[in-house]
Amino acid sequence: MLDETIMAQRCRWAPWQSKLCTAEQAAAHIKNGMTVGMSGFTRAGEAKAVPLALAEMAAKEPLSITLMTGASLGNDLDKLLTEANVLARRMPFQVDSTLRRAINDGRVMFMDQHLSETVELLRNQQLEKLDLAIVEACAITEDGGIVPTTSVGNSASYAILADKVIIELNLSAPLALEGLHDIYIPQMRPTRPPIPVVAPDSRIGVPYIPIDPAKILAIVITDKSDSPSTVLPPDQDTQRIADHLIAFFTQEVEQGRLAPSLLPLQAGIGTMANAVMSGLADGPFEHLTMYSEVLQDSTFDLLDAGKLDFASGCSITLSEERGKSVWNNLDAYRDRLILRPQELSNHPGIVRRLGIIAVNTALEADIYGNVNSTHVCGTRMMNGIGGSGDFARNAQLSIFVTKSVAKGGDISSFVPFASHVDHTEHDVDILVSEHGLADLRGLAPRERALVVIEQCADPAYRPALRAYFEEASGRGGHTPHCLEQALSWHLAVEQEGNMRRFSIDELAEVG
Repeated sequence: MLDETIMAQRCRWAPWQSKLCTAEQAAAHIKNGMTVGMSGFTRAGEAKAVPLALAEMAAKEPLSITLMTGASLGNDLDKLLTEANVLARRMPFQVDSTLRRAINDGRVMFMDQHLSETVELLRNQQLEKLDLAIVEACAITEDGGIVPTTSVGNSASYAILADKVIIELNLSAPLALEGLHDIYIPQMRPTRPPIPVVAPDSRIGVPYIPIDPAKILAIVITDKSDSPSTVLPPDQDTQRIADHLIAFFTQEVEQGRLAPSLLPLQAGIGTMANAVMSGLADGPFEHLTMYSEVLQDSTFDLLDAGKLDFASGCSITLSEERGKSVWNNLDAYRDRLILRPQELSNHPGIVRRLGIIAVNTALEADIYGNVNSTHVCGTRMMNGIGGSGDFARNAQLSIFVTKSVAKGGDISSFVPFASHVDHTEHDVDILVSEHGLADLRGLAPRERALVVIEQCADPAYRPALRAYFEEASGRGGHTPHCLEQALSWHLAVEQEGNMRRFSIDELAEVG
């Protein structure tokens, strides 16, 4: 039985009861071959009940769809939808291991996209038209407007562009979320006026998704929380990376290139970037701001430390422990947060206008500064490029961080030639590992190689990297390579499962 007082607060659209149905009834509207847009960005704010019902329905009567989201889904939805063979095509980002296997096996066609571009392509009819959108809400306004929950992502444009909309009204989402969102939809090209975001705290839209209520197909009542973030606490190596960055920023301030408040910060998702941002709480910088995608634990660490004045993002993704303190005390943060559509949080023009300092995580980098964010050994998809490209190409400072080795030292994160390039050397200013920071600004490729090897690579792999560069340099060229050796480190992984043959530890054993 629904509490009338709660529903009066949550659902102020008068005809809502005529659209009320179960998740199973709503899922029945999804037919084979449809293109579906779904809310959700980094395990936050995804529709929860209807996708689960869809997976159960597909187990009885097979169907497959194209699924667009903001980014990754929580509550194992990508796993369950993959196992039910629901996903024929998926975009633009994911993190699920079951779906990853299906993508790499060729069973699911995955379109890896810059996160700022998906709805732009959809709006300009460069992607299949949306048949249906499924959007999680914490409230529905008097006019049928959708108040999102913990993420905006692509939800606004999906709801506006789709033929029909299913709303999941989540009673577990704090009602205090209402008012945090700033929904603004850019006009069509080529007559689009400038998007008037001039600071992280600019409010330019409305606090709900405006749709024609005639498009509301169904309303499903849910009461399920987001999955907690899977980020790990900082460790010794991530603290060293943070220390290197703090020292670099301090030097930039001393030399007059940055103010003590730095510039608006962006941090990629995951353990590494989150830990680095948390490290700034120990730095000398004050009155920081953030213009990012995901507001993680580190965002609230900096807010609580009095270091961060304001944060703009498109989702809030928190660990279980941090979530308890934030969601039970959201009013304390309300005037310091905005959640926007991801085409605004990641908009290249806004990123360049604000002079963002972008900190993202590299899977690997080569000695010339090319960064691979997505593919293991050049072929096997991990998660996707996400928003890192939106920021790296346009930021005032484009920084990539990574530990120097992976798999207990079996894999060097710094290689002669990146096996897949998501961010070219032209888009990378700074590389940081636990060993040091390589400032690549103003350096030619031959100069970059020396700095990357000596500052960032693990000492065990430096001799082999030096030897490669010396031999390549002897052959000439602006960016010297030995083509027959360039991917030999990755070939070793394919053949032997590691790069140990290039480490001094292995060389010492052979000797």
